[in-house]
Amino acid sequence: MALKSIIYKAELQVSDLDRNYFGRHSLTVARHPSETDERMMVRLLAYACNAGEMLEFGRGLSADDEPDIWQKDLTGAIQLWIDVGLPDEKLLRKACGRSEQVILYAYGGKSADIWYEANRTQLERLSNLQIFSIPSASTQKLAGLAQRNMDLQCTIQEGQIWFSGGEETVQVEPLVLHSKD
Repeated sequence: MALKSIIYKAELQVSDLDRNYFGRHSLTVARHPSETDERMMVRLLAYACNAGEMLEFGRGLSADDEPDIWQKDLTGAIQLWIDVGLPDEKLLRKACGRSEQVILYAYGGKSADIWYEANRTQLERLSNLQIFSIPSASTQKLAGLAQRNMDLQCTIQEGQIWFSGGEETVQVEPLVLHSKD
């Protein structure tokens, strides 16, 4: 018998001063049986950093042909493809061919550094790809915010991210590994 996803509910308030975006999102997050709280919370962080009216969760771990998060236009064309973790370079190349913009939020500390160095040459050829590395200390603290029902606030200013839930606030400083700029 296959294990079922665990459903989490999140009320996410986003104040992104860098993009001048302010919004409240009622999210239902399905945590795959093989997914950790850390990965799920990095997905929520990625959602908050790119929040918009058309942004939605994909099937992620359940399907190779869908990202963790994406945004499509009204015709169904993929405008934004967002993944978290350390995917195969071939999957990122394929995503770059299918979407206008691809963003990867890599995490895992030393593993993320090793992954990037091993794939750097191929990834640098992809002009519509951005890669951010999220420090391990931050992702572990984010995992501590995970609850079945969450009320979260995210403030983004000058590249700094403050992610709060209840009494706890986690400051995240993503490192840009690769950018189209």
